[in-house]
Amino acid sequence: MALTLGIVQVCSGPRAKGAAARKLGSHSLVELVVRRVTDCQRLDQVLVVADEGLDHSRLAELVPPDVPIHSSSRPDMLGRFASAVAITHASAVVRVCADNPFVEPMFIDRLVSTADAHPECDYISYCSADGRPTILSALGVFAEWCRAGALLQADREASAPADREQVTRYLYSHPEKFQLRFIPVPPELDRDDMRLTVDSEEDWEHAQTIYDALGFEGLDWQRIAGLLRRQPALRQRMAVLNRKHAQA
Repeated sequence: MALTLGIVQVCSGPRAKGAAARKLGSHSLVELVVRRVTDCQRLDQVLVVADEGLDHSRLAELVPPDVPIHSSSRPDMLGRFASAVAITHASAVVRVCADNPFVEPMFIDRLVSTADAHPECDYISYCSADGRPTILSALGVFAEWCRAGALLQADREASAPADREQVTRYLYSHPEKFQLRFIPVPPELDRDDMRLTVDSEEDWEHAQTIYDALGFEGLDWQRIAGLLRRQPALRQRMAVLNRKHAQA
């Protein structure tokens, strides 16, 4: 039986260790992301995969009790994803990064629907009008789908450190090996002054502003885009941060 597995990826590092527990409203960041992923209609199972550098007992306090945390001795994140595929016997994986509190369940469901319509594909995600995959941006509302067999192939073949830590990089960087498909980003989000990932203290402030304005039940992408249209100063700061991080 085909199983589409949603994986919320929690990374370690000085910033990420504290970020998972920081709260928007009454929800920790990782809890908020997990709850949004479990709202998806097209995922069969959801689990959390974390770096070994994180305190898993502390992480378990933040994750909803019905969502398992996968522990693996593999030394890199690609290997941990491959291990999760092996134990769940998943046929496909949807990857969501835990620093994206506004990830959109509807966009995730569309990935799975697109995969069903295009069974030849190995990797499906979203892209901007210039063809750039959204995983390389800070839009923060999108996820990635990949066929489990393609992910396991990447695990066998990838050797560069960046390919081992950035789980899907080997897939979208090798169109000669894998069948890729990209869905256009809605024009309302395809802007250089849109930044919804959480990567800095100012990103946290922006996320808090959005959450306070819309609340937990109002975080769909159309409402977020509408709010930001009415906040030119906030969009200007997001544009500055996007340029700063692009130059880093």
